[in-house]
Amino acid sequence: MTVRTIPENTGSTLPPASAAGGLASRFDRDGYAVLPGALTPDEVTELRAETVRICRGERGAVEGALPPVAGESDDDTVRRFLCVHYPHKLSALMLDTMRHPAVVGPLTEVIGPDVKSMQSMLFVKSEGRPGQAWHQDEMFIPTRDRSLTAAWLALDDATVDNGCLWVLPGSHRPGVIYPNREHDDARYDCTVESYDFPYDESDAVPVEIAAGSVLLFNGYLLHKSLPNTGRRGFRRALVNHYMSASSLLPWAAPEVEQPMAQADFRDIVLVAGRDPYAYKGTAGIRTPRVRRDRSGGCDR
Repeated sequence: MTVRTIPENTGSTLPPASAAGGLASRFDRDGYAVLPGALTPDEVTELRAETVRICRGERGAVEGALPPVAGESDDDTVRRFLCVHYPHKLSALMLDTMRHPAVVGPLTEVIGPDVKSMQSMLFVKSEGRPGQAWHQDEMFIPTRDRSLTAAWLALDDATVDNGCLWVLPGSHRPGVIYPNREHDDARYDCTVESYDFPYDESDAVPVEIAAGSVLLFNGYLLHKSLPNTGRRGFRRALVNHYMSASSLLPWAAPEVEQPMAQADFRDIVLVAGRDPYAYKGTAGIRTPRVRRDRSGGCDR
């Protein structure tokens, strides 16, 4: 089964978010849902241009980035990057996109009225660059209420050839974090590999979506991506992570003599509703940096 919402593939097996059955119920069932055409073509074009500015260092320092090369084309500059973490800390446009009503509205349906974000990632993945092995986002970003949700915004048509996401539908429902291990598979970047889960590769579904569309998925959903095997071109995507603002976020070690149950990562952006923990204030903890292909660089 292939989930396709790219215009030329009109026989999609996944209905639009507004279709009968409801976004929340389908999200609960499958662990993911597509928001077709959430951003306009003009918005996507501007995000692509902003990607160039970020990769050229025009929006500020990115830890681990190589300096720009004089006379280098925009495409060649961007091609040297796999992923930039926390672009919303460099770019007002990326921050505004994190708060985009076309994304935040559906998030309130699947998470609740109070929503915060703690991470953004700008993936470039040009031809030949690796994907990520099977994993669950909640393994990296633990919430106390299982509310972690990714919004994967396609800046190019995401296809099997250029490395779209693959998902295991319903794998979020047990609420189990499966074992993980290091791997030496050159198809994937530094992200560890989940294994020993009760699902088969034949159950996997490729989620091909058009530029401007958004894939929402639950933090427990098993997903992966393969390398961009296209002859030329990018598979750019802006990925933001969200959760309920009513839940604490134990993403870092607790303070001295503080119980783990009270640990609360406060480098967050409130995007909807209210923050019951606003009295704690916010903190600038993480800084923009690159993700390396196979030699570390992932948040763990």
